Amino acid sequence: MTFPLPPNATIGIVGGGQLGRMSAMAAARLGYRCHVLTPEDDSPAAQVAAGVTLSDYEDPAALRAFAAEVDVITFEFENVSAEGLDLLASLKPVRPSPATLRVSQDRLVEKSFLNRAGVPTAPWAAVRSLPELEAAVARIGLPAVLKTTRLGYDGKGQVILRAPADLPRGFGVLYPKPLIVEGFVDFAAEISVVCARGADGAVTTFDAVENRHRDHILDITLAPARTGPVVEAAAQDIARRVAGALDLVGLLAVEMFVRTDGSVLANEIAPRPHNSGHWTIDACPASQFELHVRAIAGLPLPPGVRHSDAVMKNLVGPEEAARWPAILAAPGLIPHLYGKAAAHKGRKMGHVTHLFPRGALPKDEAAIQVVLAPVTGA
Repeated sequence: MTFPLPPNATIGIVGGGQLGRMSAMAAARLGYRCHVLTPEDDSPAAQVAAGVTLSDYEDPAALRAFAAEVDVITFEFENVSAEGLDLLASLKPVRPSPATLRVSQDRLVEKSFLNRAGVPTAPWAAVRSLPELEAAVARIGLPAVLKTTRLGYDGKGQVILRAPADLPRGFGVLYPKPLIVEGFVDFAAEISVVCARGADGAVTTFDAVENRHRDHILDITLAPARTGPVVEAAAQDIARRVAGALDLVGLLAVEMFVRTDGSVLANEIAPRPHNSGHWTIDACPASQFELHVRAIAGLPLPPGVRHSDAVMKNLVGPEEAARWPAILAAPGLIPHLYGKAAAHKGRKMGHVTHLFPRGALPKDEAAIQVVLAPVTGA
């Protein structure tokens, strides 16, 4: 296959969640078909795709059959098989690469990579035993966060350590999985930058955004972040530096902490569309999903500009999903539902976006809560 991909080419998406769904919808606007590989029947992405392969992520026969149906392959979340991607990469181009996926799948590899790239992080240490944890905490200090190195997301697989007595308890909860302990960051804000990079090295970034979490799950994103030009420049530099060091072809989100002194630390990277970039669907001429598709298809990357400021609110769990009728009736809220059959506690069912004129994002917290009242019930 030659690049750029011609119209009517087929993009293979490994993973069937909402990120794949919105990527497939963006691909359709650009004239592409999508074929999804997923173990989940009636997945959000499959509902809008031209083709579906129902399989786990490691079945060689299914992977070969999937590759035969597509022209380029990408993935929509990190918890897929890197070995499976290796097989796919032997058959068709995979963007981002399996090597990039491996960096993001393991927190020890990720932190080592970031530090080698000159990107600052919180202090951290590998943990293989309770004595190693005790020695690491003696260096790093308390509070600290003990995490599994793999498969944790939305707060899963981690324990906050606040006092020496928490160390054996936290270690017992997570062991024998490989572990990492990270220094607790006293942050003023959590921010992220979404960045696209093409095979030619061209890079496009969106404005840094401010993220708020509830129960370890992203709740609200404010675009742009209200942190000032110095922090914005530092965050943009980190995102570009990481994308270049990865030799990324595709999309990347970098989650960061802004400390109380204004310095910026990288926390995690995600080489795919990101929840904190959903606002770009409605507030930008080209969304994060379009830039993702353009990057992997070899198309030119437009600037990540916004025509509006925005507030994005996730719809999480049964309670917020039940407010869908009120959301549809609320003027100013732009609704997005993901097609998931059942609402479970902590499950992201959709999101809403409210737009403001550029420069008019409210600084008053009460004003933000007013526009989100149909979702929150406040």
